Amino acid sequence: MSDPEIQDIQAYMTDIGQRARAAARVLARASTAAKNAALLAIAERLDRERAVIVEANRHDLESGASKGLDAALLDRLELTPGRIDAMIEGVRQVAALPDPIGAIFDLNYRPSGIQVGRMRVPLGVVGIIYESRPNVTADAAALCLKSGNAAVLRGGSESFASNQAIAVCIQSALNSTGLPEDAVQVVATTDRAAVGAMIAMPESIDVIIPRGGKGLIERISREARVPVIKHLDGICHVYIDRDADLDKAFAIALNAKTQRYGTCNTMETLLVDAPVAAAILPRLAAAYREKGVELRGCPQTCAILSEAIPATEADWDTEYLAPILSIRVVEGLDEAMDHIARHGSAHTDAIVTEDYSRARRFLREVDSSSVMVNASTRFADGFEYGLGAEIGISTDKFHARGPVGLEGLTSVKFVVLGDGEIRV
Repeated sequence: MSDPEIQDIQAYMTDIGQRARAAARVLARASTAAKNAALLAIAERLDRERAVIVEANRHDLESGASKGLDAALLDRLELTPGRIDAMIEGVRQVAALPDPIGAIFDLNYRPSGIQVGRMRVPLGVVGIIYESRPNVTADAAALCLKSGNAAVLRGGSESFASNQAIAVCIQSALNSTGLPEDAVQVVATTDRAAVGAMIAMPESIDVIIPRGGKGLIERISREARVPVIKHLDGICHVYIDRDADLDKAFAIALNAKTQRYGTCNTMETLLVDAPVAAAILPRLAAAYREKGVELRGCPQTCAILSEAIPATEADWDTEYLAPILSIRVVEGLDEAMDHIARHGSAHTDAIVTEDYSRARRFLREVDSSSVMVNASTRFADGFEYGLGAEIGISTDKFHARGPVGLEGLTSVKFVVLGDGEIRV
């Protein structure tokens, strides 16, 4: 699908925002049954239009390759049959989740006789700016619809055709089930001015969620006039403790790095407790070698592994998104946590240990959005957490943290129930 020429981007985006605001008011009062019907219709159309989506994705892949996109970006862009299956299943899972909207909780009587509680409500209009992964279009649409929010989605130029093919399925399903097509709008231009307009429309968009490279997210965080839910990097760590089960450690460290390279929850730095370094590192290095992973290590690592090249200070702060791994040998838990605090991105960090006390300390003291014991960092994902899908992973502490699912796309308001009480 070609990118249509839009002469006045500001006017185009203003129109999209106004239509999204109107649709948000309709969605806020839509019943759970109506939203679920729309979601199931979206899943059905995505399934039915697989061939069209694959052909659009093939166009994007060929275009990306011709423009010199690297292997990691092309991997993020590709919609394999399995990824299309997962996209469809994610939409269906969201339909099966409890509807958070309208739920009243913490309802308590006050001495005056009134009852005070809080009600979960939609945010309104959610703007999502993302790169490469076209499955985000379906994930974002599903989560926004179920949580009663209208969505304005702006994908990257490299996935334009894929995103537009998915958008056609979504809007057809909305129309067939009686919800406004404007509830999900995919921006139909690759002009970068559209991003600048989106992040400066507080009258139309209530929150921006960027998903992409550090440059994009830094720009949006710096220039946005709309609140932003973000994460800048996915510099994730696995720490192998001296009391780790080394078979578990081997499986976790291998999976965390090699299951997929181009994701934000992939391990980028392996920390190994000195007493077990000589036992576990050669075994891991052989497995990484088979996978084609380049190893960069501290002096102690290089002394154990002849194939490791010396790591620079910059390596500890780099999200590779590629088959490259930095390794550091540390003297115990405190040094491992100090390294994570200094170089981590507050995304996902894991400890492998059979020592209960150290596991508890790691959970309590590592200040990341996901902290794990004896599990791969690759589980830091809305689908794996049972959220159905995610709209992104937030490393902020406000308003949402970690994988942002349905609840992360809501706010609360206080509700008061009375029977004629007046304040005296």
